Amino acid sequence: MVAAGGVLLALGAGAAQADPRPWQLNMPQGVTTWSGEAYFLNQVGLWVCTVIGVLVFGAMFIAMFRFRKSRGAVAEKWAHNTTVEVIWTTIPVIILATLAWMSTGGLVTFADTTGSQMTVKVTGYQWKWRYDYVDYQGKAIQNVGFVSKLDAQSDKTRQLHSGMDPYAVQVDGEHTYLLNVDRQLVLPTNTKIRFVITAGDVIHSWWVPDFGWKMDAIPGIVNSAWANIVKPGVYRGQCAELCGQDHGFMPIVVKAVSPAEFQTWLATQEKAAPATAAAPAAPPTALAVARQ
Repeated sequence: MVAAGGVLLALGAGAAQADPRPWQLNMPQGVTTWSGEAYFLNQVGLWVCTVIGVLVFGAMFIAMFRFRKSRGAVAEKWAHNTTVEVIWTTIPVIILATLAWMSTGGLVTFADTTGSQMTVKVTGYQWKWRYDYVDYQGKAIQNVGFVSKLDAQSDKTRQLHSGMDPYAVQVDGEHTYLLNVDRQLVLPTNTKIRFVITAGDVIHSWWVPDFGWKMDAIPGIVNSAWANIVKPGVYRGQCAELCGQDHGFMPIVVKAVSPAEFQTWLATQEKAAPATAAAPAAPPTALAVARQ
């Protein structure tokens, strides 16, 4: 199975890219240790469907054109073939059972947040995100949190270019229209980070494609997920749940840096925390769950 998976990955690698592009035909491979699992399962499902499609439609077209009435073909008189029926029932069952087993394994590993080295609480609001750094390397973090929303330049560009093709609009020389924020979520690489995700008003969904997953943010419920980012860089996402009239204007920007850079950044934020602690406090019940 491992060998077959390697072949499928090699066949599909050319279609995947690090960042979404116009007319991209495949999902990105991602930059976390788990995102490769989602990409692998996608490739397996894609090629299984492709092979089945070729076989089924190939047989159908051969039957339609080679054995048509105008060429003198005469229909057979038999009603069924037990052996063939057993084969074409058994094979799909085996395929579906295998896909279910692989998918379940992927979901189990995704749900396992044990051994996390860091916890970040994400709270969705109309139409912004709040990030609270709960702990890092076994040490509680006090008063480091902020609200992240669409930055002023992107908002001005949105109003100026309303109704235009977003790929025709460039911000800072890049196609980042509606994808910039005033404050980025800074995270360390090579660190298992647990995200506890909730919402303060309506249902939102925190989604960064390069992480390989998205998670609903539901008022009164705390969902959890994890990511271990292996490559430094800036990764963008958006709210993936229709949450109101400005749903399309609450982007996510994650800046992944080395652990040493993150330690420096975190020390700076902790030092400045008393001056920036005016942000709204997190609900006590959700914060208690985040620290568990």
